[in-house]
Amino acid sequence: MNNVTPMVFEKPATLRERVEDYLRSAIMQGQMRGGERLREQELCDLLNVSRSTLREALRTLEAERLIAIEPHRGPSVARMTEKAARDLYAIRALLEGLAAHEFARLADDSQIEQLRQQVRNLHSFRGKSDRAGLLMAKHLFYDVLLSGCGNALVKEMLLGMLSRINLLRATSFAGTERLTQSLLEIDQIFECIQARNPAGAQRAAQLHIENAERAALDVLCKARDAGVENAENG
Repeated sequence: MNNVTPMVFEKPATLRERVEDYLRSAIMQGQMRGGERLREQELCDLLNVSRSTLREALRTLEAERLIAIEPHRGPSVARMTEKAARDLYAIRALLEGLAAHEFARLADDSQIEQLRQQVRNLHSFRGKSDRAGLLMAKHLFYDVLLSGCGNALVKEMLLGMLSRINLLRATSFAGTERLTQSLLEIDQIFECIQARNPAGAQRAAQLHIENAERAALDVLCKARDAGVENAENG
């Protein structure tokens, strides 16, 4: 065995994982809205999968808090409440602020160059309506930032909240003007990192989250008020 060359085998995506990805993407892109019931037979017919495969995928999304499964009612898309959004943004501001601070302090030149490339990638989505691509670009930016911050626990905690974070990102970007402002804020984070200014990078990262929170809460409040108005007129 000592002469055997080690190999790394990629695990192919399973059918369940593909169903998870489909449903997760549909929720992120607003094709399935908060509170909408998910009828299992309809989804099985649409995706051409068994009920057991679908239920396994739904359980994963339930663990990510994208799906709520209630007794005698079945699965539905989870509602992102204002309270839940505020709680999540509060944790994000702390963790991402720390990540930016430590990245500015610890990252080497090659990591800073990788971050620069991801900032450019984000700017390439200006003026486009590719929400899925934008969310992926934001994920890649944070992957570089979190990988270079020197704190594995910060990365682990944020990755554990990734689906809900992406849901809120999609919500905050519902206003077209938010993307332009968001890019300016990310530019400021990068400028502080490039200048090796940890305190400035932390402040810029926290301000970015605070502004994203305001944008997302504005969308959530409007959706809530529209729902109340529709109920009154129904």
